[in-house]
Amino acid sequence: MHLRAGQRLRRNDDFRAVREQGRRIDCGAFLLTWRVRPADAPATPARVGVVASRASVGDAVHRNRAKRRLREIYRRHQSLVPPGLDLVLTARPALLRLEFSDVEQRFTNACRKLAPVPNV
Repeated sequence: MHLRAGQRLRRNDDFRAVREQGRRIDCGAFLLTWRVRPADAPATPARVGVVASRASVGDAVHRNRAKRRLREIYRRHQSLVPPGLDLVLTARPALLRLEFSDVEQRFTNACRKLAPVPNV
């Protein structure tokens, strides 16, 4: 099952807003950056964007594998992410060296730290 278009960050402005205004959780194998979306649409599901740079992860094969792993982990555990959040998952070199289950555990631990959206 793929993520629907409404569940993904697509525009550079959205990525930039999360990076500049968001909070970070260092998970070792990846960096989880999140921010609460403006109050105009708080009930919408969380959106995610995945980033893997050539400098940190490597060639195209490794970058694509890292992004596939992060997207799959998010897809499996998206119910842990409160609605109304934007997430950016940034891959790091350790992501491909660790077992999938270890990375998955790191994601679930990070999701417990995410703040729920305040009711407006």
